[in-house]
Formats: sequence, C-alpha cells, structure tokens
Amino acid sequence: MKNKTAKSKPEKTSTLHTRNSLPEKTRIQVATLLQERLADSIDLMMQAKQAHWNVKGPHFMALHQLFDKVYTETGEYVDLIAERIVQLGGIAEGTVRVAAKTSSLPEYPLDITSGAKHVGELAHAIAFYGELVRTAIDQATELGDADTADIFTEISRGADTNLWFVEAHEQDEH
Repeated sequence: MKNKTAKSKPEKTSTLHTRNSLPEKTRIQVATLLQERLADSIDLMMQAKQAHWNVKGPHFMALHQLFDKVYTETGEYVDLIAERIVQLGGIAEGTVRVAAKTSSLPEYPLDITSGAKHVGELAHAIAFYGELVRTAIDQATELGDADTADIFTEISRGADTNLWFVEAHEQDEH
C-alpha cells in the first residue's frame, strides 16, 4: 500500500447549497470556526478516553467513571458542532487524523497512570478547551450567527461543569 502524503487544503470559498438565510460569506467564516472547535472537541474527547483507559490508584473507579462521563459528553459536543457545520453548507471534517493535525489543545502525556496526574492534565485540557469555546461564542456573535453562538454557549456550560467535577478531585477534604 502506498503512503499517501497529505496535501495542503485550499481555503474554502463556497459552501454546499442550502436555503439557510445567513450570507454565504458568514456561513463560510462560521463553518471554519466550527471546524476548529470540532478538532479540539475530538481531541478532548480522546484525551478523556486516554485518562479513562490508563488511570490507576486508590480512586480508580470514581475517576474511571468520571473520565468516561467527560468523554461521552464531549462526544455530544462533537455531534452538535459537526451537524452545525453541515447545516451551514460545509463539510464536517471529523476524522482523528484531521483532529490530530489541527487541534489547538496541548498534547496529553501518554506515559502517566496516576489518578492525580490524570486529573491535573485533564483539568488543564478542559480549562483550555473552555477558553477556546468562550472565544468562539464571541466570534460567532460578531459574525452575526446567534444559533452557533448558542451552541457554543451550551458547550461552554457543559465544559465548565466537567471542569468542576474533575477539579473537585484535586481539592482537600479539609
């Protein structure tokens, strides 16, 4: 089997046909923004699964279940974002390869097993993700797409809840 080399993608200048009333220029800009957050969402989802698979220690079961919850909920964000891209006439690029190439999230360490270290790393990733999503709310609003801003607002609330649950495992009982 030949090794295919990745080609640089031309910048999108049009969308697929839709009767959506947003101007095409806006739809292209919003779809690009959504695609960026789609890559981040896929990356966060898989980082949570990495933690879920590899966590060890005295709080294994609680963390194993918590990390799976973050994975599942982030998967719902992936679906919301990808479907919005398509609604706007774009093509959702949701493969793991695309996400790995374009995610803005920090790299997740692959060599950790400690529950405390997974909590710290995943909390950092969720916080970083939340910041990107909050910025996307403002960008979608500036572009005049209240529906996309609303989707990002929903995702932001969910990310903040997940961050709260993960960070709770860093806090003392005193």
